[in-house]
Amino acid sequence: MFSRKAKIIRNPFDALSFLCYTATMLDINFIRENKEYTEKALLKKIASINLDEIIVCDDDRRKLIMKADELKAKRNEVSSQIPQLKKQGKDVAGLLAEMKGVSDNIKELDTQLNETKQKLKNLLESLPNIPEDDVKPGGKENNEVIRVFGSKPEFPFKPKDHIELATSCNLIDYDRGVKMGGNGFWLYKGNGALLEWALLNYFIEEHLKDGYEFILPPHILTYECGYTAGQFPKFEDDVFHLEPEADKKFTHFLLPTSETALINFHRDEILPGEELPKKYFSYTPCYRREAGSYRTQERGMIRGHQFNKVEMFQFTTPETSKQALEQLITKAEKLVSGLGLHYQVSKLAAADCSFSMAKTYDIEVWIPSMNEYKEVSSASNAHDYQARRGNIRFKRKETGKNEFIHTLNASGLATSRLFPAILEQFQQLDGSVLVPEVLRKWVKKDVLSK
Repeated sequence: MFSRKAKIIRNPFDALSFLCYTATMLDINFIRENKEYTEKALLKKIASINLDEIIVCDDDRRKLIMKADELKAKRNEVSSQIPQLKKQGKDVAGLLAEMKGVSDNIKELDTQLNETKQKLKNLLESLPNIPEDDVKPGGKENNEVIRVFGSKPEFPFKPKDHIELATSCNLIDYDRGVKMGGNGFWLYKGNGALLEWALLNYFIEEHLKDGYEFILPPHILTYECGYTAGQFPKFEDDVFHLEPEADKKFTHFLLPTSETALINFHRDEILPGEELPKKYFSYTPCYRREAGSYRTQERGMIRGHQFNKVEMFQFTTPETSKQALEQLITKAEKLVSGLGLHYQVSKLAAADCSFSMAKTYDIEVWIPSMNEYKEVSSASNAHDYQARRGNIRFKRKETGKNEFIHTLNASGLATSRLFPAILEQFQQLDGSVLVPEVLRKWVKKDVLSK
């Protein structure tokens, strides 16, 4: 860590440090004042970084602003003198010609300035969020399991995988799902549809108990939504684009997660500080391109182009966001433990956190047939990274000043891996599956069988 000097805020995750931010994405002023720290922190997340180009670009921006301001001041001063000189009968032709030249120079400087600003914006957009200090560097290999709930189920018989169970119990129709949507799609039917809907009802009921407001957002979003979420422009190819007009960039897409919608709920707004935190949740299907090859183990529902998810979201003040993250993790865990499933919680290393997030915990459920844990919820803190992109602020009552808000999200929960976990962890010798007790009032059955 670096030494501390007066008036320079060194830790970007100190709540008060966010008061000095003045730009979108990562603050250029913070980068300039804390170049060594920023480089070291970002190298935990990405392979290489060179902030010099960004700083040089910002230097150019500042010089152009200074030159343009000097010329504009000169033009204003001379322009105010010209009427008086005309009244005195003096020849102002030379001054008018000079001012025309000054105006032409200003126009050229403004053009250069706009180009430089765009270049700086593009450079800043390429930088991910700065990981928190306690987040380990590297990728999945450095993820840390911090707690485990329950134990791995042991079976006195040869267990089946979720595909066999879903098919034999007549819960999922994989063939007709592929027929309708192609590879990566499946179809719920009968008790399978009831079990899926029971999971969603269970999540919704629990979130309402905890005072979260229920939101049903659009499934088709504008480009600005993806930008605010931090998914665009870097990850534009991960979503399903709606066909644009000829020779134009796409403007709409299918939402990949309702986080992308909820972050935009207060875009370009200033919220009263006393109304924070704002707590929302939504249900949507999620649409993912999931480009690339599928592993053999990822058959069935483990990885697909469409799945159901309930998402939690919070808008908080900077000083309360860390506590809010712990609340979200606790809520997500409570849902999984309420189902009686064996799971673990992992604190992700920097490179395994998403582009926009400073810190993430994954709740991972055990899938016996795969002999591994699969994520069913990610709880993340973006700090003010998304809020800067979406210009989301709050007015602090004590100071009357507007500050960037902090945003957090957590799955609460995604069903496409919970469903297989339920089938495999609760399977019985005769091929039937016990329904988790909390879901029985909706499924209307205690056991799912052939």
